[in-house]
Amino acid sequence: MTAAETIAAPQPSGLPSTPVKVAAVQMVSAPDVARNLEEAGRRVAEAAQAGAKLVLLPEYFCFMGRRDSDKLTLRETPGDGPIQTFLAESAQRHQVWLIGGTLPLAAPEPERVLNTTLVFGPDGNLAARYDKIHLFNFVKGEEAYDEAHTIRPGDAVSAFDTPFGRVGLSVCYDLRFPELYRALGDCTLMVVPAAFTYTTGRAHWELLLRARAVENQCYVLAAAQGGRHENDRRTWGHTMLVDPWGEIVAQREDEGPGIVVGELDGERLASVRQSLPALRHRVLGG
Repeated sequence: MTAAETIAAPQPSGLPSTPVKVAAVQMVSAPDVARNLEEAGRRVAEAAQAGAKLVLLPEYFCFMGRRDSDKLTLRETPGDGPIQTFLAESAQRHQVWLIGGTLPLAAPEPERVLNTTLVFGPDGNLAARYDKIHLFNFVKGEEAYDEAHTIRPGDAVSAFDTPFGRVGLSVCYDLRFPELYRALGDCTLMVVPAAFTYTTGRAHWELLLRARAVENQCYVLAAAQGGRHENDRRTWGHTMLVDPWGEIVAQREDEGPGIVVGELDGERLASVRQSLPALRHRVLGG
């Protein structure tokens, strides 16, 4: 394709005819699966009672260990395990699309796991799976993280369809790689379950979320870990929903567990794409 050629503009598909409520859960997960699932269950119920049709849990919602290797003891095989059972039953009980943050699934090598997002529909059946592709690596002062030691990266993007539009999946560090979001194609909503550190979150969290929304002219829903964890790690929080113009629809301003609820407005999305048809004006890439 030459620079003179343009890419056909993606047209919004399956947009809600009336605004649809979605929710993101903020947590401060502990090294105790049962306690985390109990907290997540309360928040999913709270979101459903507020009218949410889709609920997003944060990365590591089920477990934040004292050591990175602790997650290896909790690995589940696809379709079997207490964390997956919790997600399926919660989705069906509350009749919501439940995006299960991430949980550790078995990888081919015993020393690593896949950091996996599983999506369950209102019928309790598995609707989509995404294995986190980009693995966080950060060293600054006493802070040092290298997810590749215990996590095997995924190799494929993933999205799923709902009655109110297509939803694209990503996880935390993926947020820094705009090509992943372009590869997801035309979405009404893109989600980001995350556990941003306090340091990186304060610097870049809001900036990156708003950029991804503006670039892809869609809603972005981000569920964060937020607070001081029992392993002494501090996460940034600021769970939020951003609209296609880059405006923050709803946000949790403080640390600690809670929910953020906002609406997907199909008319708003269509209006943004019509008034500023940037997606139609692309000349490079797919």
